[in-house]
Amino acid sequence: MVNIELLKKICLTPGAPGFEHPIRSLLMNELKACVDELTIDAMGNLIAFKKGTHPTKLMLTAHMDEIAFIVQHIDDDGFIRFLPLGGFDAKTLTAQRVIIHGKKEITGVMGSKPIHLMNPDERNKAPQIKDYFIDTGMPKAELEEFISIGNPITRERELIRMGKCINSKSLDNRISVYVLLEVMKSFANVKPDVDLYAVFTVQEEIGLRGARSAAHRISPDYAFNIDTTIAFDVPGAQPHEMITRLGHGVAIKLYDSSVIPDSRMIALLKECAVKENISWQPELLSGGGTDTSVVQMSGNGVIAGAISIPTRHIHQVIEMVHEEDVLSAIKLLQTSIKQITKFSFEFN
Repeated sequence: MVNIELLKKICLTPGAPGFEHPIRSLLMNELKACVDELTIDAMGNLIAFKKGTHPTKLMLTAHMDEIAFIVQHIDDDGFIRFLPLGGFDAKTLTAQRVIIHGKKEITGVMGSKPIHLMNPDERNKAPQIKDYFIDTGMPKAELEEFISIGNPITRERELIRMGKCINSKSLDNRISVYVLLEVMKSFANVKPDVDLYAVFTVQEEIGLRGARSAAHRISPDYAFNIDTTIAFDVPGAQPHEMITRLGHGVAIKLYDSSVIPDSRMIALLKECAVKENISWQPELLSGGGTDTSVVQMSGNGVIAGAISIPTRHIHQVIEMVHEEDVLSAIKLLQTSIKQITKFSFEFN
């Protein structure tokens, strides 16, 4: 079963792009007993190293930042204007609570023009990020005791179960962080065949920045990325639009707009899924990308593959995953790590 209490801690701990220190500290505490070395690089990536029996390097990546905002301006009445850190579906922000992380945490609510005051054109127009402000209920003088320009802002949402699904903010990509953490814990008392580098990367949501420098530093032979992907398996969706479906297993990435994973790595992942009877589904994502692309292109090139966890309501205020897909992702990653030295990477 998924460790819900651990996942809840991971999701609720803040980590806006460029401000990942709270989630990084939590992960360091969870990892220190099960790896040989923990390193923080200049970018802020957390690199957990587990020595293997063979010097082949396998890099595992999951970004630990979450879509967020940054304080841009505080007006004379204490209302906060902000800029996005990552891509938001703006229509989901109306009247949602957020947390501004300054000298102390301040709760605010996303405000916008009331529908009663909108003209017909405004009512029919999709809202934009610039249409919102944050209301903390505090005057400027009091607010500025705790909040400054440049402070990060994250969403305020609890994690709950909904049937076999898990509903929370920041499941992109904290569910993958959880998967990678559980996989590394499973090797705590086992020496892997390869040198394992589990990298919890920074600033993925604003341009895959952390993974680029981490891959350059490690120079891996092989790489697996773990991230979320779209599950648009909802009323009105056409079959080709769904990308993936909740409860149908972990997704093996075949394509997205930033990368075509190595065909040999895809073959390895498929072979492991079939042999271990792990539920899986193909992922072809027409928009968006992950750390896979920059890792694949680093140095002289890396044999890189990716698995994804189907996620509904992605890049909205809340997101949702299916517990069985999470467990399938853990099992597939564990199996693929164990099989990587036994697989032939020769081109046919």
